[in-house]
Amino acid sequence: MKLLRELPLGTRVVVRYRIEGGFTDALGNLVARDETTCTVDTRRGPVVVGFAAVTLAKPVPPPPVRKSGGEPPAAL
Repeated sequence: MKLLRELPLGTRVVVRYRIEGGFTDALGNLVARDETTCTVDTRRGPVVVGFAAVTLAKPVPPPPVRKSGGEPPAAL
């Protein structure tokens, strides 16, 4: 997939790819690539995806900043 070959490493991406029995997604930072694969660093760890299995890929914005849940909301 041309996009994955051209995006700068470190770009946050979502990659949909074929697996046995269907499709799955990898969401995270594009951290490596070679002639036939790319690696996406997801929350669960690195995922190596073969370009031949990719059906869709696109850059995505950074994750939202989580607010600390220490205190309950103020009463109105």
